Amino acid sequence: LGVIIFFARIIDVSVGTLRTISIIQGRSKMAFFLGFIEISMWLAVLSAVLKQVMDNPMLAIFYAAGFSTGNVVGILIEKKLAMGYTNFRVITQTNGRIIAEQLREKGHSATIFEGEGKSGKVLEVYVVCERKALPEIIGIVREIEPNAFYITEQVGIVSKMLRPMMVPATGWRAIHKKK
Repeated sequence: LGVIIFFARIIDVSVGTLRTISIIQGRSKMAFFLGFIEISMWLAVLSAVLKQVMDNPMLAIFYAAGFSTGNVVGILIEKKLAMGYTNFRVITQTNGRIIAEQLREKGHSATIFEGEGKSGKVLEVYVVCERKALPEIIGIVREIEPNAFYITEQVGIVSKMLRPMMVPATGWRAIHKKK
């Protein structure tokens, strides 16, 4: 029973973590659905534990361990799903235009702002993208400027999103397209 409680808590707390993130991002339908699943599982697990915890105090340990593990698992799942949008900003003295050009070639919209930092003039490359695209964007930036300074910020609402366009297949991938 302890193992069942442990894994049930992992599931219900993971769902709760996703629900909380959905609330923060304003995804009310998803939050409703996840909340229903979460509380249904929580009630089932809690009722099983409360009936037997006096006779078997180890169930409380399984319950608490499942809760703690569920938080970590929920965060890992959310990172994998990468729901929502993010602001990505790169500040550079030398490669801002090259970074913006490369991002645009890959289908991302990039805006450049001029500014001034401690050591003089800088360029800020600003991109709003889906969080799923972030590893690709960071890879492009690091390839051009390995020690680039960049930050990300969570975005709530985006009025207009330019998604990357399909890059035409080249090389061996284009063979099936030829007639």
